[in-house]
Amino acid sequence: MSAHLAMRSGNPALTADTFRAPRAAIGTDAMTVSGTVNKTALALLILLVAATYTWGIGAAGDPRIGVFVGIGVIGGLVAALVTVFKKEWAPITTPVYAALEGLALGGISVMFERAYPGIVSQAIFLTFGTLAALLLAYRSGLIRATENFKLGVAAATGGVFFLYLIGFVLSFFGVGIPLIHGSGTVGIVFSLVVVGIAALNLVLDFDFIEEGAERGAPKYMEWYGAFGLLVTLIWLYLELLRLLAKLQERR
Repeated sequence: MSAHLAMRSGNPALTADTFRAPRAAIGTDAMTVSGTVNKTALALLILLVAATYTWGIGAAGDPRIGVFVGIGVIGGLVAALVTVFKKEWAPITTPVYAALEGLALGGISVMFERAYPGIVSQAIFLTFGTLAALLLAYRSGLIRATENFKLGVAAATGGVFFLYLIGFVLSFFGVGIPLIHGSGTVGIVFSLVVVGIAALNLVLDFDFIEEGAERGAPKYMEWYGAFGLLVTLIWLYLELLRLLAKLQERR
């Protein structure tokens, strides 16, 4: 989630136990929704700056682009794991994660753009459009994160993770899962389903962040909430790139 962590499970950061941390000590600041929003915006800005850098050198044909993508993917995975297991470090590890993921996503985006001109701007628009639409639906009560909803999304996300894991293992033997990664009808339907699951994970993120604020979680959990939301947005963006690429291949 680093990019790989995001593709694996949607959002491993925000789970049912995430906010069972001690409440903020008396006299200290507690987590707020507005604070989490601000931290998320800052993390996204860091990601954008890093992505712009690798996009620039990639567009210029700099051969180092592959190195930067590798550093971003591996470093982002390490930063994500550290953040998950050391939540109190989130004020430091979340910006680091955002920067590393930016390096990876900038390079990945250049590769997609070369193959399918115009695809990156479409994916970015759809990612933030989906975020805005689901946030509006959540705040207005059109979508409620009931227990059944949470269980359903968690089960679907786990299914996607399991399928990707199988595909990853099979790739070492030169074998791929047929149909789902192609541009045929099955492949496109599969991508649409995965995009839908990734989008629904945003609703879980909103709910978990709101719950953390209501419970008076420590202030550092704002950064942790921002990290969790960033993980899902990265996953959604990558899945949208895949879907749009498949659609362009059919033309």
